[in-house]
Amino acid sequence: MEQPNRNYLVQLSDGDEAFENQILSIVKKEFPEEVLEYETSIKNRDFLKTAENVHKLKHKISILGLEKGYELAAEFEKELKNGLDSHRASFEQILDKIALYLSKI
Repeated sequence: MEQPNRNYLVQLSDGDEAFENQILSIVKKEFPEEVLEYETSIKNRDFLKTAENVHKLKHKISILGLEKGYELAAEFEKELKNGLDSHRASFEQILDKIALYLSKI
């Protein structure tokens, strides 16, 4: 299974490590807040709000090089708009991987 990485950031920054670190700093700050918003909305079964939260989070998933994770998040977002949440467990596994990765950098 794919793991979070800096590959996309390195490509995007053209090797500018300061830029990479700045983006990672923003992700590290915003990610826990967005996950908390996601958890609250999914707990309340507010699928439209949850879809909005997933939309925000999927960009961080992309930044951290999780191409398959991004695709899954996009599917989950669509699914939520239809009142379904069958991709929830897989999506939350991605969030857990990202949280672990961010805690180590």
